[in-house]
Amino acid sequence: MIAGVSVGHWTDSGALTGCTAILLPEGSTASGEVRGGAPATREFELLAPHRTVEHVDAVVLAGGSAYGLAACDGAVRWLEERGRGFPTPAVKVPIVVGMALFDLAEGDASVRPGADEGYAACEAATPGTPPAGRVGAGTGATVGKWRGPEHVRPAGLGVATQEAGVVRVAAIVAVNAAGDLCERAPADLPQPVTRPLESTNVGAILTNARLTKLHCLLVAQSGHDGLARALEPVHSAFDGDALVAASCGDENAEPEHVRMLAARAVEAAVRSVL
Repeated sequence: MIAGVSVGHWTDSGALTGCTAILLPEGSTASGEVRGGAPATREFELLAPHRTVEHVDAVVLAGGSAYGLAACDGAVRWLEERGRGFPTPAVKVPIVVGMALFDLAEGDASVRPGADEGYAACEAATPGTPPAGRVGAGTGATVGKWRGPEHVRPAGLGVATQEAGVVRVAAIVAVNAAGDLCERAPADLPQPVTRPLESTNVGAILTNARLTKLHCLLVAQSGHDGLARALEPVHSAFDGDALVAASCGDENAEPEHVRMLAARAVEAAVRSVL
């Protein structure tokens, strides 16, 4: 993975839901982009390059749809206890960006990640390559919903890393698409039968390259290219696809090079669980 980054999961295999906390090193710069019609996000507006806050402390991916965004509260508490956050005249305010996917129809819809579960995911965070598959935010993830219930199959949380010289780019993606792998699409496309708000791919792109907030936005945009290389349909009204890109290191790199690596990493992360 990326030096200084720790990742932890909270998983409920019975209720088929969970959350994933991605803890960033202090001073990490981040931006991101939402595509598709049904996003469930927290603090995404501050990621715009023209907003004041540049640094993000953590990214939380969660199941539970909009309910699951409450997992961010636990990450905020965990970070506050450790003195992390944006300095204000009163206290430091931890900056936690959250993204949630819809898994309520897969297991027990009354069980969703909340503040305690977000805190537990932070407590479980460790450096190195995190566990992938049916864990954390990917526990209840599925794909293929656009063609009807008989085509739905399990997906999960994908992790992949691309590198060129000293530059590394990693992607952590919870794959819960209305679509499926591009090569699984039939030659004659049927009309989609999925209802809005029931899908969404969410993830984080992490690099050891030194990037500005604007460059992070461009990297996130290229990450969406990776989604499009792997999935069809993608960025639909049924999805709320969202990616955050974070610069977590100080290696010199051309932003366009990082963008190419990001697209490859996201595609590989998606394909790793399908």
